[in-house]
Amino acid sequence: MLAPVMQSRERINAASYDQMLLWVIFILLGLGLVMVYSASIAMAEADKAVGHQSTYFLVRQAIFILIGLVAGFVTFQIPITWWQKVAPYLFLSGLGLLVLVLIPGIGRNVNGSQRWLSLFVMNLQPSELMKLFAAMYVSDYAVRKSPQMDSIIKGFLPMVAVMVLVGFLLLREPDFGAFAVIAAISISILWLGGINAKIFAGLLALLPVAIFVLIKSSPYRMQRVIGFMDPWADPFGKGYQLSHALIAFGRGEWFGVGLGASVEKLLYLPEAHTDFLLAVIAEELGFVGVLTVLGLFVWIVIRAFGIGKEGARFRCVDGCTGHYQHWREYGRIANQRFNAAAAFIWREWNSG
Repeated sequence: MLAPVMQSRERINAASYDQMLLWVIFILLGLGLVMVYSASIAMAEADKAVGHQSTYFLVRQAIFILIGLVAGFVTFQIPITWWQKVAPYLFLSGLGLLVLVLIPGIGRNVNGSQRWLSLFVMNLQPSELMKLFAAMYVSDYAVRKSPQMDSIIKGFLPMVAVMVLVGFLLLREPDFGAFAVIAAISISILWLGGINAKIFAGLLALLPVAIFVLIKSSPYRMQRVIGFMDPWADPFGKGYQLSHALIAFGRGEWFGVGLGASVEKLLYLPEAHTDFLLAVIAEELGFVGVLTVLGLFVWIVIRAFGIGKEGARFRCVDGCTGHYQHWREYGRIANQRFNAAAAFIWREWNSG
C-alpha cells in the first residue's frame, strides 16, 4: 500500500524539467547572442565610450546570459510556495524602486525618460523587474482571494487600486509600454484566477476608453501613436526609427541578405542592438528568420499553459488544506478557461 504513495511523493518532490522547453530557451539565447553581436558591431566600433571595441556588446550580453542562467538555476531549486510567500514583499520592493527612479539625482534620464537607476557597472530599469513582481503578486492575490473573486469590493477593487498606483508611477517616467504589459499580465491572471465573468466583461469594455484617455491626455503619447500609424509622414522626425525598421524588413524579403550584411545597422537604425533587434534579424535572416523567432516564443507560451494544466491535475497524496486548496481551485479554473479560449479560437479559425 505504501509503495504507490512513496512513488507519488518522489514524483512530486523530484526536480523535473521540460527538456524541449529548455532547448527552445537555449536556441533563443544563442540566436540572441549572435544577433546582438551582429547588430552592435558598427555602433561599438564608432563609440568612444566603449573604447571602439567591436566585441563590447557581445561580451556584455554573454555575461548577462551567464548571470541569468545561474539565477535561473538557483530559482529552480526554491519551492514555489516560498515564492508565493515573498511575492507581496517583492512587489513592495518594486514599488519602492519605481519611486526611487523618479527622484532627481538618483534616477537617470536617457532620451527624455527617467527610467534607469545607475549601478555603476550597469543600469537597472525597475519597470522590467516590476513586470515579474506584478505577475507573482497578482498570482498570489488570485490564490489568496479566490473565495472573494466574485466580489467587486473585496476581490476586484483592491487589485485595481494597486494597478492604478503602479500605472501612475510608470507614466511619470514615462513608460507607457511597461504599464500596458503589466496591465495585460494582471488582467490575464485575474481571468485565469476565476474573476467574475460580468466584472471581467465590464473591465474589457472600459479598457479601450481608459487607453484612449491616457493617449489623448499626453501630447508625447499622442505623437508616438501618430508616428506609429504613419511613420512616412515624418520619416526624419517622429517616424525615423519605425521607417528605418520597415526598410530593414523590406530589404530582408524571404531569406534575408545574409548574416552580418545588414545596412540599416550601420548607424542608420537607432538602438539596432536592443529595441530594434528584430528589424536586423528581418534584414539579415529574412521573413523565415522572423517566423522562427516568433515560433520559438509561441512554443514557450504553449508549454507554459501546458505546464499550468499539468499543475492543475496535481493531487496531494495525504490530503491538502489551506492555501493549497486555493491553488487546486485556481488551477482548475485556469484549465477550464484556457480550454474554452482555445476551443473558441479553433472554431473561429475553421469558420473563417
